[in-house]
Amino acid sequence: MKQTTLIAATAATLMTLALASAPAVAAEKEKCFGIAKAGQNDCANASGAHSCAGQSKVDMDKTEWKYVAKGTCKDMKGLTAEEAGKAKM
Repeated sequence: MKQTTLIAATAATLMTLALASAPAVAAEKEKCFGIAKAGQNDCANASGAHSCAGQSKVDMDKTEWKYVAKGTCKDMKGLTAEEAGKAKM
């Protein structure tokens, strides 16, 4: 086998393994609302005021979230998506 073919096959295998493990990593995390400090949210907020990470304006806004290890949100005094939805009403 040529060296370039071997390198390409190895790279393809590594990429496949990385992509296959991504859902497992995501399954180990959960969204936790109300714990993000200003500018430290992970993505869009629940109210639709913005759609990007790092755009929260105040600390501990109940519509802003961060990914945390599954099962740790309550320890941080955070809310689930359902609880956050009820809290903003």
